[in-house]
Amino acid sequence: MTHTTDPNDPRIRRFGDPEIGKQNAAYLVLSEEERAKGFVRQVRRTYVHQFMLDGSPVPYPLMSRNGLAGCGVATTMSLPLAETYARDPSFYGATWCCGCGKHLPVSEFTWEDHTEVGS
Repeated sequence: MTHTTDPNDPRIRRFGDPEIGKQNAAYLVLSEEERAKGFVRQVRRTYVHQFMLDGSPVPYPLMSRNGLAGCGVATTMSLPLAETYARDPSFYGATWCCGCGKHLPVSEFTWEDHTEVGS
């Protein structure tokens, strides 16, 4: 996976891009210097696409039977992406789902320990 600190890099597709099923050729990250300043959140690398109800994850079989969002698949991101997220939790509005094969709003994911992304 390639990373860039240039927000105008043409290899970065924006959320809603019609090329569903393709990851970006490069992902935007904060510079090494900025990430070296420390993190406001724990560095976590794996998140799960799952539906939350009243602060608790809804098990995938129940989600699929009731038509709720979330495929239940875990995705692991590269360390520079994880560090960028830990340094600035609002940096990304969407993230890749390996199960769905597309970028989706961050709000549809939890960390693998079932805490909300951003916490």
